[in-house]
Amino acid sequence: MNQIIFDVNENNIRIDKFLASSLEDFTRSRIQKLIDEGCVTINDRPVKANYKVKSGERVAVQIPDAAEIDVAAEEIPLDIVYEDDCMLVVNKPQGMVVHPAAGNYSGTLVNALLSYCPDSLSGINGEKRPGILHRIDKDTSGLLLVAKNDIAHKSLSEQIKAHSLTREYRALVHGNIKEDEGTINAPIGRHPVNRKKMAITEKNSREAITHFKVLERFPGFTYVSCRLETGRTHQIRVHLSSRGHSIVGDKTYGVKDKFGLEGQLLHACRVGFIHPISGEYMEFMRDVPDYFEKVLLKLRRMA
Repeated sequence: MNQIIFDVNENNIRIDKFLASSLEDFTRSRIQKLIDEGCVTINDRPVKANYKVKSGERVAVQIPDAAEIDVAAEEIPLDIVYEDDCMLVVNKPQGMVVHPAAGNYSGTLVNALLSYCPDSLSGINGEKRPGILHRIDKDTSGLLLVAKNDIAHKSLSEQIKAHSLTREYRALVHGNIKEDEGTINAPIGRHPVNRKKMAITEKNSREAITHFKVLERFPGFTYVSCRLETGRTHQIRVHLSSRGHSIVGDKTYGVKDKFGLEGQLLHACRVGFIHPISGEYMEFMRDVPDYFEKVLLKLRRMA
């Protein structure tokens, strides 16, 4: 158990927001969990998430030791694009869940990583050895960063927070996008009715910015490159569908496709970052998977 002390020099800031800006490596959900479990105190008294701090107060945060996660290691083949002593770049296939959750406790990227490098994954999110820095959806393919130690995790997390990480996706969408390129700046939060979906909303949302560029146009479809400035859940899928250009194969935000796809044609093709140890800028790219390329080839023949 570690303790972190913060001296407050602001007024009328909710404790959860104060900690979100002070504990840069912690997710909002983990901060909420610490508050709910009484690990956040002011003058030795636990507070609730809506408590507003006052200048001169001292906030104490008890950080429990990282817990062993109850997830089995599984020998699942991984497409390792890059690896060194502190990190991995993995090309995740469509259909693989990143992190175990209800209904998906096996066959995930974490299961595979626990088998591939069981003693060298970071535990900065409160669990030993998950190593996960960011996620992509089950039915999205592409490049992910994995930290092998807490130094790498902290450095790469700071780059994600500062929006300095390069993250480019390729997507095939319905309809003809008229602009050659543009930016969608619209906040994303949980859907007010369907809690499994995200939506553009001003309520309980976070800033979301996607830059897009048209690569090819086909009758009824557009092939685009999308660069993330922020990384919200389902961001590209929500932003594009809000413009009337849902991603082909997206069963949540789109329409039924005619290609018989298992998931959306969305691929994280490029990732770039400053290496946590060397300070060198590194960039990796992987082309779209075969099933994605086959659809593009079909559309090119029809055009």
